[in-house]
This record gives sequence, C-alpha cells and structure tokens, in this order.
Amino acid sequence: MLTKRIIPCLDMTEGKVVKGIQFVNFRDAGDPVVLAKKYDEQGADELVFLDITASIENRNILLDVVNRTAKEVTIPFTVGGGIRTKKDMQQVLRAGADKVGVNTGAFKKPKLIIECAQTFGNQCVVLSLDAKLVGNKWNVIINGGKTDTGMSAIDWAKEAVRLGAGEILLTSIDTDGMKQGFNIDLTKSVSKAVNVPIIASGGAGKLKDFKDIFLKGKADAALAASVFHFGELTIQQVKEYLMVNNIPVRL
Repeated sequence: MLTKRIIPCLDMTEGKVVKGIQFVNFRDAGDPVVLAKKYDEQGADELVFLDITASIENRNILLDVVNRTAKEVTIPFTVGGGIRTKKDMQQVLRAGADKVGVNTGAFKKPKLIIECAQTFGNQCVVLSLDAKLVGNKWNVIINGGKTDTGMSAIDWAKEAVRLGAGEILLTSIDTDGMKQGFNIDLTKSVSKAVNVPIIASGGAGKLKDFKDIFLKGKADAALAASVFHFGELTIQQVKEYLMVNNIPVRL
C-alpha cells in the first residue's frame, strides 16, 4: 500500500497567504515563503501553492514567490492559479515548481491539458477541480468559486484524465474552511471514477477527519490549510495519528 501524503495548502493573493471559508471571508495567514519552509521542516510530503485571484483578475501567477520558495524547500510543490497557456506552465516549472495546477484555464480550453501533458509529462499536470453540490449533483465551479459551469464534477474529472491530467486536486466548496470534515462522498465518487491519485481538499478540522478521508473517501493525499496555518494541528500529530490507525505515511 502506497504511503498517504499530507499536504499543506498556501492560498495566496497579492503575495500573502490567506484562508477563507467556502472561498470568501479571507484572513491573513502569513508569508508564503516562511510558511513553506516551516512545513518542509515539519515533515510535509508536498506543498500546494494556489494564487486564488489570478484567474478572476486575469493576471499571471506571482513567479517571484515560486522562485523564492524553490530555493527554500526540498519537498515537491505544486503551483496553480492563472495558468492559461503552455507558456504559463513552462514559466512556473522553470521558476522551480514540480507540478502545475490547472483549473479555470483548462476548463475553458481543455486542449491545454493535452498540450501540457505532451510537453511536460502527465505527472506535471494536476487538475485543480472545485466542486459544489447543486441540486443532486456536484458541479464544476471556476473563476475562484464564482462561476457555476453546470458540468458534472465527475464527468469533468474523467475527461481531464483522458486528456492527460496525472492527478486531481479535488476541493469541496461546501466543506471548505468549515472544519467539519472532508467531503467523503464527493471524494469517493471521483476516486472511483478515475485511475489517477486524488488529493482531497476542504474541511479538515480534527485528526479523525484525515483518517476518514483515507479509509472512507479513498483519497491518496489530504490537503489542509487553516488547521496548520493557525497551529490547531501539526503535520507530525496528523502523521503519528494515522500510523497508530494503520494508515501508512512517511514519518
């Protein structure tokens, strides 16, 4: 059984880390490079950087932050936000990222996934999928949580993997920042539908939430933000708890 990954998420806007609830009401959480270095030292398996306002502000990602982070950390990190072209992805990889998250840009132009996968390899292309329950199905939401596409999240996950995405960062807007647990049903449904690793995001509040998303949600990795940023849990605590519960992690 492959080890499960614990991944802190750094949501950035204007060069600083912020954390909101259901994609609104953001508060400052600190300097991204300082936090990245801290999590590297604490034993995080990977990091995810998301420039959460790049798409809606129609601007490119903050490459200087990526570059400075790459010089400070030894673990892999994924960077997303405002990726609209193959050149955007190339710039982020050159700045030091190991993988690149595509979201709104890929939904609007699915060919972007093909181009990036063929040029840089499937392992570099992470589909960042934000989903919300609308009626009785989960819809894909783009533009930083602002636009309901009406498309099924499960259908989009399948299509993105067919086009070349090598991993899916799946965020439940309904549970994001609520600290009531990850969205197990959504995660399990997407995990069953595709054959690539799923990073579950949105809702971590206590140790048991991590166990549940691995055992019940069938996630390959769990991503969290506020519980780590504001010192409610440490990465070591989470990993030791998972080990006690027979879930393999890298200590």
